[in-house]
Formats: sequence, structure tokens, C-alpha cells
Amino acid sequence: MEKVALKSEFWNGKKVLLTGHTGFKGSWLSLWLKKLGVELIGYSKDIPSTPSLFELAKISEDMTSISGDIKDIDNLKKIMIEHKPEIIIHMAAQSLVRKSYENPIDTFETNVLGTVNLLQAVKETKHTQVFVNVTSDKCYANTSNEISGFSEDFPMGGYDPYSSSKGCAELVTSAYRNSFFNPNEFENHKLSLSSVRAGNVIGGGDWGKDRLIPDIINGISKKQSIEIRNPNSIRPWQFVLDALNG
Repeated sequence: MEKVALKSEFWNGKKVLLTGHTGFKGSWLSLWLKKLGVELIGYSKDIPSTPSLFELAKISEDMTSISGDIKDIDNLKKIMIEHKPEIIIHMAAQSLVRKSYENPIDTFETNVLGTVNLLQAVKETKHTQVFVNVTSDKCYANTSNEISGFSEDFPMGGYDPYSSSKGCAELVTSAYRNSFFNPNEFENHKLSLSSVRAGNVIGGGDWGKDRLIPDIINGISKKQSIEIRNPNSIRPWQFVLDALNG
């Protein structure tokens, strides 16, 4: 299948709903989609950092930016009915591991129930043709001591509440695909549902908490001690636009 990620002739004029558009990756994706001519609707609870790429790059210009909670299913249904998005890219999440220990209930409600709410709103309003759920490579059960990458058929799992919530979000996506958006019954529902799993990303404009590479650079520039939170872990990084291109 020919890739369409960079083809403006595909994206130009498409109506796209992007949840989590105020975050680091969401801000970059908003810029990219607008450059491709998308009619962009963003939906996010808040601006997650100070300073923020979203504010400094004036991303709210030339798009519809909506403040709302992914846990509010009635509001999601209203937005679906009003804007009728053809494509949904779901990135809204509680994305911090340490915060998931501090507030596991909010983490599970946002990452799991929020995904359920959005999928259910899509199911009931029937305007959307493509749904892409963006989760994390932390969704996998990390049971191997070998230094190797995950493959997509690895079992879901997760040691901490954040990782577990992302595994649950993957299972929710699979359940909705099998039950309501089965590819074998595409002519009945007309929706393609997929999930994508990003690893750690680096790039300009990342002022979020617990970002290892920015924290190291910041510590060096300020001549401060650098905290390595998980010194025994081995993690890959990828440039933010490479992840978004995928």
C-alpha cells in the first residue's frame, strides 16, 4: 500500500479530530497536519507544560481548538455531531509513569475509559471513517531479560499503572475492532480502526516532566546534578517527527 503520510493530496481538506493536541507530540502533529491542508479540530483537557510548544508556536491559530476532558462522553458525542470528523487520531492521555503511581485512578480513567468513550462516540455518531489510537511501547508485558525489541504480537501487560493502562487501551481497541468495526464487515460500518505504539521521543519544544534527554541537557546547562531515575533500564529513542510520520 502506498504511504500517504506526507502526501498533501490525500490530507488536503480532510476533517481531522486530534485529541491531546496541546501536548508535545500533539503540538508537532498539529503543525504538520495544518501544513498539509487539514481542517483540524483539537480536543484536549489542558496545556500540560509551562512553557509549552503549543503556546509558543501559536498552534491554536488556523484550527478549532476545544478544551474538554476525554472522560466526558456526552461532550465527545456533541463534538462528533457538530464537526463530523472523517479521521480521528487519539493521543490524549495521562502519559507520566511517576504520576500514574501518584494517581492510578485518574490514569486508568483517562487512558482506558477515555478510549472507550471516544470509540463509543464514534460508534454512535457514525461519521468517522478512520480511527488511529496512539498508545505506547510500554503496553507490552516486559518479561524478557534479553536485549531485544518488541514485536507487535508480544502479549499486553505493564508493571506500573501507566504501562498497564496502555495495555488495557490496546485491548479495548481490539475489542471494539472485533465487535463493532470488524474488517470482514467493513461494508456495514465503513470504519478502519488501528492502533500505533510509539517509543520514547526527542525533539524541540519538549518541556514535559520526567523527560530524560531534556533533563540531562538542562542539568548540564545549569550545572546541576542529573537524576537518572531508572539507571538499569535500556530504552530506545526516536525523533518526534519520525514517530509522527509512522
